[in-house]
Amino acid sequence: WVANYVVMGYGTGVVQCVPAHDTRDYEFAKKYALPIPQVIAAPGGHESWHPEDGDKLHDGMGWEEVAGDKIYVGDGTLVDSGPDTGLHSADAREKITARLAAAGQGRHKVQFRLRDWLVSRQRYWGAPIPMIYCDAACGLVPVPEADLPVLLPEDVEFRPAGDSPLTTSDTFMSVPCPKCGKPARRETDTLDTFVDSSWYFLRFLSPKDATRAFDGKLADKWLPVDQYIGGVEHAILHLLYARFITKVLADLGYVNFREPFMHLFTQGMITKGGVKMSKSKGNVVSPDALIKRYGADTSRVYTLFIGPPEKDAEWSDAGVEGAFRFLNRFWRLAEPRLELMRWVNTGAPLPELGIKALELHRASHKTIARVTTDFAEFKFNTAVAALMELVNAISLDANDTPIEHAVGSDRGWAMGEALRTLTVLMAPVAPHVAEEVWQRVAGGGAGDTVFRAGWPVADPAALVAETELIVVQINGKLRAKLDLPADLDQVSVEREARENPKIQAMLEGKTVRKVIHVPHKLVNIVSS
Repeated sequence: WVANYVVMGYGTGVVQCVPAHDTRDYEFAKKYALPIPQVIAAPGGHESWHPEDGDKLHDGMGWEEVAGDKIYVGDGTLVDSGPDTGLHSADAREKITARLAAAGQGRHKVQFRLRDWLVSRQRYWGAPIPMIYCDAACGLVPVPEADLPVLLPEDVEFRPAGDSPLTTSDTFMSVPCPKCGKPARRETDTLDTFVDSSWYFLRFLSPKDATRAFDGKLADKWLPVDQYIGGVEHAILHLLYARFITKVLADLGYVNFREPFMHLFTQGMITKGGVKMSKSKGNVVSPDALIKRYGADTSRVYTLFIGPPEKDAEWSDAGVEGAFRFLNRFWRLAEPRLELMRWVNTGAPLPELGIKALELHRASHKTIARVTTDFAEFKFNTAVAALMELVNAISLDANDTPIEHAVGSDRGWAMGEALRTLTVLMAPVAPHVAEEVWQRVAGGGAGDTVFRAGWPVADPAALVAETELIVVQINGKLRAKLDLPADLDQVSVEREARENPKIQAMLEGKTVRKVIHVPHKLVNIVSS
């Protein structure tokens, strides 16, 4: 098919067609009644999709609306993709391209774009450009190294219009020519401040070194930076320039690495009333007022819980109240049960756990695993959600276990372990409350800080689920949920799904075209 549009990202040539997972291709295929095969299953509870159900899909991350239909355009698990079925789409792209390259049918290619960078500015702020103009005979002359760095003058006049403010300083402008000694003048442009921010991480290692810009040995020891965090606007210019300058320095032999930052995480913005928070708009929420009313921990918990940190998030005063209630629940659970936490802290051996105690023990270790992973991946909102779920689990158990009967019992041990675990996991999120609880456990503040307690490690045995929830769909619609043994193979899972009475009734008189199985998650039966 020859389409009547140009894809700027591709330029000329063949464009791959994925109508089920690309808004433009989907619209094109619908108009010309072309087949729309699904090849990527979305993560979550609605992985399967069928063209007939395009207008009835769930909303969620990765879904886009096209002409009233919802299609999934994000990454997921490959389905109906031959030998690549079951692979994550990001891994599949690499493997498919490598296979094409090996067969001589394709290859990896990097597209480069050139971008102009004007480094000079007609203003005061910025690094002075160390050049001197000699009108006598020498022309443009660099400032001698012994006279570096050139500092900005302080005797300048800032005018609303006209030349650079530097021209108003005679002490700065009038200098002798370094070559012939005759009267000369300095360059009045300054370097764009992006030039400075493009190598500041090098200077941070030796900020007081008056003989060189940076210490190369220290740079090679400590750099590149392991993790860079900044707003999305930094990714457009600052990071581009930092990479460029680092590569130049590497080519010149000043550093032994070519990339300044190993990992990048771009954070979203906080909005209020649909607009970005800013002083100019007058919609900034003062942290001082929040801290005075709720405490610093509440502000911290809510900010982390408000949403995925890489996405923009809308501020809600009601959400702040929710974070405050959560911290109060934690305190009300922990404060009367300090003795249980002390008991576990003594290193008491794990007692024989009954069903209820075992459930809480497993909940504690599942929370350790989730929070540890989420912190490492910057998923602070889901980490806080996991802590809230553990508080709920502890609350349910606390209702059935009187405090006076808890010490010495299996449920008391599980309760003490859960509260101790929760306190340590809470420390990065709510440091003041967690530290207060920890000090009380130690007895009158005589103990060590919670931040030296050591991060808990999840017990693998406690993470093994005996059963798992399998979602059963017919043509992409949820029809049943099965609680099945976690070690069942694919054939057994599909058999359980098809033999479910509710599913059998819905399939009666219909033909099963295919069965899509996403391991440990769902079975989707496509019928007609």
